[in-house]
Amino acid sequence: MNWKELFRKKTIKGILKDAEHKEGEHQLVRNLKLKDLTFMGIAAIIGAGIFSTIGNASASGGPAVSLLFVFTAIACAFSAMCYAQFASTVPVSGSAYTYAYVAFGELIAWIIGWTLIVEYAIGNIAVAISWSDYFTGLVHGITGFHIPEYLTMDYLSASRGYAEVQELLAKGEILEKLPSYQQEAHAAWLTAPSIGSLKLILDIPALGIVFFITTLVYRGIHESKKATNLFVYLKLGVILLVIIAGAFYVDPGNWSPFAPNGLSGVLKGVSSVFFAYIGFDALSTTAEECKDPQKDLPKSMMLSLVICTVLYILITLVLTGMIDYRELAVGDPLSFVFEQVGVHWISGIVAASAVVAIASVLLVFQLGQPRIWMSMSRDGLLPKRFSKVHPKFKTPAFATIITGLLVAIPALFMNLKEVTDLSSIGTLFAFVLVCGGILKLDDEKHYVKGQFKVPYYNSKFIVPGLLIAIVAALQYFNPEGLSNFLAIHSFDDFSQRIPMFAFILLATLIGIESFRKNLSLLPVLGLLANFYLMTELGISNWMFFFFWLAGGLIIYFLYGVKHSKLRLSNP
Repeated sequence: MNWKELFRKKTIKGILKDAEHKEGEHQLVRNLKLKDLTFMGIAAIIGAGIFSTIGNASASGGPAVSLLFVFTAIACAFSAMCYAQFASTVPVSGSAYTYAYVAFGELIAWIIGWTLIVEYAIGNIAVAISWSDYFTGLVHGITGFHIPEYLTMDYLSASRGYAEVQELLAKGEILEKLPSYQQEAHAAWLTAPSIGSLKLILDIPALGIVFFITTLVYRGIHESKKATNLFVYLKLGVILLVIIAGAFYVDPGNWSPFAPNGLSGVLKGVSSVFFAYIGFDALSTTAEECKDPQKDLPKSMMLSLVICTVLYILITLVLTGMIDYRELAVGDPLSFVFEQVGVHWISGIVAASAVVAIASVLLVFQLGQPRIWMSMSRDGLLPKRFSKVHPKFKTPAFATIITGLLVAIPALFMNLKEVTDLSSIGTLFAFVLVCGGILKLDDEKHYVKGQFKVPYYNSKFIVPGLLIAIVAALQYFNPEGLSNFLAIHSFDDFSQRIPMFAFILLATLIGIESFRKNLSLLPVLGLLANFYLMTELGISNWMFFFFWLAGGLIIYFLYGVKHSKLRLSNP
């Protein structure tokens, strides 16, 4: 096999021709307009991030996490513009997978397609876990029935929580005064039935919501669209209620100190904050179901990003202003803060709406992944069954079922923190490649009048100057920083710094290339910002990510290479 074959690219003209050929044969139904797409973006972005993971981020960084939302939104905006150009130029399902096929070739396209499984599947596991937290609280609030903790929690959280509580009790702490999440984990471990030494701890509500949403997605895009629009109206109303009502209970004293744990504390929330934004790229997977994808997809991506960023910042300031930031490490922070200030009726409304709102995130993500697999299957990289469209419902039926199983089963066992980090690193990698893809393409050759194009600003002096300024500022404000970073005393010290070493190398190369080739500024900034965010996710997430990629490459070389339609059509 010639290694050059692995990097054969699909042409935009060829992709569009194939899409026209499929029209009427087994094509998806074009049913989505600008409003529907914008609402889908809002549905995907405002969900587990604002109803759940924002609590852990605020507990780590304090009120300053609101600034982290600004930085992350800017990084996402660069990526969103790159996505928008690709979506406008290549208006077919497949998202970053298809874009990588055009820019880098088949092997990189496979890698990004395999990576998107992490983004969508594992991301939805986190969403399902968060939904379970709110559902459990809602059931108890309405009926008084308490679902046993061991049926609403994953094994890892219960095991760790029990160990933490035992350690605290040994130091003289009182169980009733510990945070509620630790008490619940302790109770789950103690009350769970056992088979031998194995505790039976499963998150049953998470399983149930995944099956329900998968069924809805299986039924068709029209039904999914109507449900999404309804969900968004509801969640926007509740979020505005929280912001307005919560403002009356804000104590400005809770905002001081603004960054109690410094920059490192703020950056601990990177994975949680970024996880809140990963939804906008799911819009690009619906390109074949849009009435006017070349105009509406770019607009909807930017609109949903701006709207959600403003809401995230306001919510963060309200939460950290209402109570001490250290109390926010809970699964349902929006409901929790109103309980703490005694406004129980709003707490109940938030809990009820969160059950619906978080379900909408599941819906959009469950729409996205089957369509990526469908695109990979059309190219021969996955079995044909993944591209089979249901004759009545016009959805990728088999791929939708497999997606449901891939999310539902792990949701029984996995932990919210771990899956958030893993989903974030997969998404960031996709964003890096999409930004790199724009740099790789010849804009003049592929741009057609009327399509969206990332505005061009010459990075020749800006990027090198910016990198030099950042290094100088770090050295000025923290003279010992560089020597401490280079002070490696063990293999563990070295391994923890590998991601940052990789970023420094990449940033240096990009700075040189920007000066030499006058690269477009916005994609360069998007690439660097997203890669930097990857360095903040820890070496353990990088290791899992590389193991996941290695497994995907094995599948590709055992199946994808032999069945690639691009390779077979060009022997």
